[in-house]
Amino acid sequence: MSEARSGSGPLAGQTWRKPPFIASPWLRYGLLIAVGVYFYWTFNTLPFNWERIAEGLPRAARIFGGAFPPSFERSDLMWTGFKESFQIAFLATLLGVFLSIPIALMAAKNLAPLPIYLLGRGIIILSRSFHPVIVAILFVAAVGFGPLAGILTLTLYSIGFVAKLLAEKVEEIDWGQMEAMRAAGAGFFKTLIYAVFPQILPRQIGLSMYQLDSNLRASAVVGIVGAGGIGSTLMNAFGRYDYDFAFAILILIVGVILVSEGISGWVRKKIW
Repeated sequence: MSEARSGSGPLAGQTWRKPPFIASPWLRYGLLIAVGVYFYWTFNTLPFNWERIAEGLPRAARIFGGAFPPSFERSDLMWTGFKESFQIAFLATLLGVFLSIPIALMAAKNLAPLPIYLLGRGIIILSRSFHPVIVAILFVAAVGFGPLAGILTLTLYSIGFVAKLLAEKVEEIDWGQMEAMRAAGAGFFKTLIYAVFPQILPRQIGLSMYQLDSNLRASAVVGIVGAGGIGSTLMNAFGRYDYDFAFAILILIVGVILVSEGISGWVRKKIW
């Protein structure tokens, strides 16, 4: 110890270096070469039309040039579209969270028997398998254009996210509270109410707030394919080449998401 402190021992003059993530140099450099070969192969095989890209740059410049300054002259139309988007997102979040609770309990391995567990996991996997735009196209074809298609789409989207994370939280609960309730003679539903739900309530509230933010963003996307909301207004603005009005809509969407993020952060602080 004295030699190491004085700098006269066998470790004198040596500096510590962080070991590499992959210890074997053959494997490390082999992976780097493989990644480089893959990128080279990808860029040489994908059908990039460089002439079309070069022709599109002036058009992109005209679009961005026409977007400044943003136009808020038709604010009534913009706020009507946003109000519809908020209603779609809020209703879809309520329905999605309400349906996610029983599905999450079905998909929790420590609570449900195997057939119920497989059914719950199957519902979650099905809900998460498709992008909201694809689901919105299907619902638009089924129920027609308008907010109903958007509500159904975002409800299914909410189930896939909330139920999955909530089921994982249920599987991580303290099992001692469950055993105490069962030892006192409580039934299954009373055990859920007094032993399971209090443990998952903070996660449930946090997931609900996050899903509302996510549904607000997604409502603008699914509206582009006819599922109602501000997305339809945005698509019509692009179709009429009203780029300044479209940019104003984008500013509104970003502003609303920032405000909702601040509110959800404040709520989470009050809860925890």
